[in-house]
Amino acid sequence: MKYSIQMSDTIHILAYIEIFKDTNFLSSEMIAKSVETNAANVRKIMSSLKKEGLIHTQVGKPNPTLAKEPSSITFLEIYRSIEGNTKLIQVDEKTNPNCVVGANIQTALSKEYDLLQKKVEEQMDQITLDTVIHDISALEMAKRPENKAIVERYL
Repeated sequence: MKYSIQMSDTIHILAYIEIFKDTNFLSSEMIAKSVETNAANVRKIMSSLKKEGLIHTQVGKPNPTLAKEPSSITFLEIYRSIEGNTKLIQVDEKTNPNCVVGANIQTALSKEYDLLQKKVEEQMDQITLDTVIHDISALEMAKRPENKAIVERYL
């Protein structure tokens, strides 16, 4: 089964931008080192975030900023910025129409999947970026208290 880590990487990038704002650590190369991906992937994600109004960037200047407060950026907004209106789980459209199960599975699952989609989106709309940034900061303080100056404003 194929799964996407784009949501995780996107939240990672947004948290990184906020935590390291006003520093010299905001190039796509620096962010890519944190995410352990390549800079082109970071730029692609940041392009989607900019298009959706979640970050601001300047051409030729490695200084991205969040377009709004982390408490105003929901997981649902983040998800839609990278996945559009793609459903979280998809019904397999290629089943055998001559089989009792194959002929009816799409209709039977569509109703249930739509319900799940609605519930997950409602939950995602309640979780904000600041929650993750706070958790990152608390975890960093427990692991490396010497980094207090970097994260203390988010505790």
